[in-house]
Amino acid sequence: MNLSRLQKFYYLKFLRIKGDPKSIAWGSFIGAFIGTLPVMPFHTIGIIALCMLTRNSTMAGLLASLAISNPLTYIPIYYACLKIGNFLTPYEMSWSKISAILDIIVSGHGFRESVEMLSNLGSEIFIVMLTGGFVLALPTAIICYFFTLNLFIKIRARRRRRQILHNKRK
Repeated sequence: MNLSRLQKFYYLKFLRIKGDPKSIAWGSFIGAFIGTLPVMPFHTIGIIALCMLTRNSTMAGLLASLAISNPLTYIPIYYACLKIGNFLTPYEMSWSKISAILDIIVSGHGFRESVEMLSNLGSEIFIVMLTGGFVLALPTAIICYFFTLNLFIKIRARRRRRQILHNKRK
């Protein structure tokens, strides 16, 4: 598998999303926000539901989430959520417990079994990880929103200029 080719494919797929730049940017915001949260089995469901509920670009949300939350970034995201959550909450969780969570998620169990195993870990781990996740997700999503908005405004302006030039040539 050629990683650079796959990366280019998803980048081009992202650039070709149809719709209003604000809708695409808000979809990216939702995808980046949920993709940064340590709720691995629920990313796709949450993104689709929230994008449909707010009438924003679901495809932009899914692609932004994929860019942020992928096999190369799971561990750094979970580690950052752990450190931030430990700092901001009265609880103290260890990396070994987080590692057990990642093993459960990646183990290949079905969705139902993963949710059951996660629910048996205790509420402290969820409080720590979600607190750290929210603190990490908000700036990530804001940056993603403004980056995507500016990108699609420029793309649309360039397409309009090309269309005008094309129409003048006829």
